[in-house]
Amino acid sequence: MSFFRAIIAIFCPPLAVLDKGCGSVLIVFLLTLCGWVPGAIAALIILNNTNRY
Repeated sequence: MSFFRAIIAIFCPPLAVLDKGCGSVLIVFLLTLCGWVPGAIAALIILNNTNRY
């Protein structure tokens, strides 16, 4: 995870996970609608995930 992606994940969580797939974007978007903090945390977790399928 680069520093630039982390900054984007903090300020606009759904935008940071666009390349991770539709499911990730949808989850982060819904969490961001519930509150900014859950969306930002989910985006950072998804970006920091080291599992490569």
